[in-house]
Amino acid sequence: MDLIQLSRISLKHLTTLHVMLSTHSVTETAHVLCVSPSSVSKTLAQLRSLLGDELFYRDGTHLIPTSFAVKAEPTVHSILGSMNALLQQEGFDPAHYTGAFRLAMRESSFEMFASMFSHIISSYAPNASLSIYSKEQFGFEALLSGQVDFILLPHDKSQPPTNDKDLVWETILEDDMVCLMNASHPLVNTDLTISDYLKYKHIGIFDKALNQPYFEHILKQHHQPRSVAISVADFGSAAVLCQQSDFLFTCSKQWATMALQAKGLVRKPLPFDYGEVAYSLVWHKPSLNDQAMNWLYQQIKQSVN
Repeated sequence: MDLIQLSRISLKHLTTLHVMLSTHSVTETAHVLCVSPSSVSKTLAQLRSLLGDELFYRDGTHLIPTSFAVKAEPTVHSILGSMNALLQQEGFDPAHYTGAFRLAMRESSFEMFASMFSHIISSYAPNASLSIYSKEQFGFEALLSGQVDFILLPHDKSQPPTNDKDLVWETILEDDMVCLMNASHPLVNTDLTISDYLKYKHIGIFDKALNQPYFEHILKQHHQPRSVAISVADFGSAAVLCQQSDFLFTCSKQWATMALQAKGLVRKPLPFDYGEVAYSLVWHKPSLNDQAMNWLYQQIKQSVN
């Protein structure tokens, strides 16, 4: 351990770098930290000299982090999280908390949890703010870098969602899968068989971060792959397509029960083994050292149980 070198790098340096990696802007970083842009530029210049890397380079009007800065991001986030926990030893009072919570989820899942989040914030942390982003905008890398605090998403429990050991997955809501079809579909008045399921075309869902769903593997191994006619980004878009076609849509039963887009669609159980599915909360291990994040985590768990 090079104590001399470490003594030259302060929390101010790391905090400035952390915010810059999120904003990619000296002006916005200065606004977040309540300092002047010149102060941010001076801190960055010091850090460039200490680390021997440019950290950011300009591309037109944008500042782009170097590969060194991108690799350093999870480490900086972890250090700041640990220090923040040390500074919060006096306890956390949600009623007086003025910070921000940041969460990402599929847009179609928001309808399931909207009332829960609005209740938590309005009833227990009225001075806090909650930002909810699309998972496509802020995914697992955003968790590691501290751009979001949690991700909430549906997935196969048997499917290894990510190999990153620094991310924690916890099931908060068990679920089933169903097949949706419009009310005038030829299969509405019959029990759905595997032959029927595979005879019709399907609507698929994109997810670049997760592996192919377990039920797709089961179909390939024991029957045949389903024929996907159209793939879309979220459940809501798929339900709209389902309303206007004879395409079948396989999705979360919990979502199908609650979503306005699914109203009027007919639900049928899947005619094959599809494994276990659930909604899980995902976070970066050091995040729960922060008492505010730990409090939100406990509130979410209590609200869905």
